[in-house]
Amino acid sequence: MVSTDVLFEPFRLKGLTLPNRIVMAPMTRSKSPGQIPGADVAAYYRRRAEGGVGLILTEGTSPAHRSASNDANVPAFFGDAALAGWANVLKEVKAAGGLIMPQLWHQGVVRHPGTGPYPEAPSMSPSGLARPGKKVADPMTQSDIEDVIAGFAKSAGYARQLGFDGVEIHGAHGYVIDQYFWEGTNARTDAYGGSLEARSRFAADIVRAVRAKVGGDFPLLLRFSQWKQQDFGAKLARDPAELEQFLAPLVDAGVDCFHCSTRRFWEPEFPDTGSDLNLAGWTKKLSGKPTITVGSVSLNEDFITAYRSRGAETAGIDRLLEMLARGDFDLVAVGRALIVNTDWPNKIQAGEFDQLQPYSPEALATLY
Repeated sequence: MVSTDVLFEPFRLKGLTLPNRIVMAPMTRSKSPGQIPGADVAAYYRRRAEGGVGLILTEGTSPAHRSASNDANVPAFFGDAALAGWANVLKEVKAAGGLIMPQLWHQGVVRHPGTGPYPEAPSMSPSGLARPGKKVADPMTQSDIEDVIAGFAKSAGYARQLGFDGVEIHGAHGYVIDQYFWEGTNARTDAYGGSLEARSRFAADIVRAVRAKVGGDFPLLLRFSQWKQQDFGAKLARDPAELEQFLAPLVDAGVDCFHCSTRRFWEPEFPDTGSDLNLAGWTKKLSGKPTITVGSVSLNEDFITAYRSRGAETAGIDRLLEMLARGDFDLVAVGRALIVNTDWPNKIQAGEFDQLQPYSPEALATLY
């Protein structure tokens, strides 16, 4: 059995030294009225830093584009008041010795027209498709594409100016970047549609714009997933060769680390190959970049099943430690377990597994 010590080895991400391999996964909470994170949000993140998290990735925040979000309680990463709120979050996390990066999240047509803090703004989508065959909006024009790209770059620049430790771009789960990735929602015939490589261009252009804004030394993460909220069984890449085609433009554009979102970290991504590597393992192997694994860490149910069953019990992490020790991936993102166990890392390091609490959906709404 592998020791938990492997979770507590430092890791160098570009110019940033993480004290351990534990990342707080982004989790939407809708606790920022008027898109402004308050003192309670700052306290929420500070507690996880005090609990031993090596790197905090914030809940998804809206980049500087008016149709990014369907919820005025989801924090923005633009505007004087919201940025002042984030400056306070940063101050509290740093006071606890923590590292923190905002995640920038544009929902695309998952945001229904007429919702969110700017209901008059049209929703964005490569082809206007909410899912295959369901058109709900007009395709993005070249001007729309440039505006969204500029919004990501602008907010990433704010993160650097405020003193955050890097930035993550949300390219997963069927939101706007992923709507370009997925052939089920991208029917474009221009340079942004067609092949898997072409469907990566929108994200690559965002990464290049962010990199130009923040400079070469600022860590830039990209989260992606095979599954979509519109289709849990969807696949961007059906085999390692396609995954390599997908990743190459993103690596060339300047991604420093891939956050590989899966529902269950232990599942092999391409079982037909005979390999037990998960998505993060294959991504690291093919891209040569560091990767973060995620999905039901220390819980017995993935988040979708847990919501249906109203919870998830605690589970061991022996398999996770084995995969990390053999170098499949570099970092481990913990989500729901950190909602109910603010000091999850400290408990794991102390061997206090029996002190971990199970997860319930109510906790996301009620606990800090």
